[in-house]
Amino acid sequence: MGRPKQAQRVQQQRRNDNRPEAWRCYGRLLRLFRDQASLTQNELADRIGYSYEQTASVEQARRPAQRTFTEAVERVLHTQGALLALQEEVELAKLPQFFQDFAKIELEAVSRFEYEPQLVPGLLQTEEYARAVFAGHCPPLEQEILEQHLEARMERQKLLTRTPMVQFSFVLWEPVLRNPVGGTRVLREQLRHLGKVAQLPNVELQVMPLASAMHPGLDGPMVLLETDEHRQVGYLESQDNGMVITDPVKVSAFALRYGKLRSQALSMEESARLIERGAGEL
Repeated sequence: MGRPKQAQRVQQQRRNDNRPEAWRCYGRLLRLFRDQASLTQNELADRIGYSYEQTASVEQARRPAQRTFTEAVERVLHTQGALLALQEEVELAKLPQFFQDFAKIELEAVSRFEYEPQLVPGLLQTEEYARAVFAGHCPPLEQEILEQHLEARMERQKLLTRTPMVQFSFVLWEPVLRNPVGGTRVLREQLRHLGKVAQLPNVELQVMPLASAMHPGLDGPMVLLETDEHRQVGYLESQDNGMVITDPVKVSAFALRYGKLRSQALSMEESARLIERGAGEL
């Protein structure tokens, strides 16, 4: 009887050891403010309108604080913005660890160009498509981790409509539009979503046709980003590993390749018609 309980304790300890530092800092600060207000976890939970389990989990860094949770705590404990100041870091920690460094840079973007030959880019994914992508991870993700990654991906999509406006360019290889991730219905809705996003004034979406034979994108996906300080950064990702590229020579090569991809891809109008036709055929 003792062994299962011991195994559960070991498993819980491992999970705790993997808690993001941003969540730990937030939890310690939350407890400090709660203690100063002479409130128990139960009392704080009642006052902010959350369950005891949710409140305790955030304080113990077992789950991240939602912005609405933080805003409620700020009102009750009068923390003068101390917890809200950590919210961005808390949100970033929901992302896969290998992607977090680039995600911080991405927040400073004035332009962002991406080529993707395999999947619809995360910024353009519907929730169902994204869920199917995460559900296909190997090894499988724990359900709680999957939900956190999904929530963070949907939150990142606010970049598309952010003020000040970010200029986006996406080039997708045509097989991306044929790959039935999540099933036919999910792909059909995804293609319709692409059509809507492509109508945003700051988004350019092009398709590299399968008939293009040799082109610079055959070496794999890439992202080219310019920050508000006009610093250009590249990003590569494969097999749960991400690499931020800052070497000017390498980033310049990215820009050259991406320029060629745009010139060889279908025009935005032709691409829109291809995507619309693909959705209609499903």
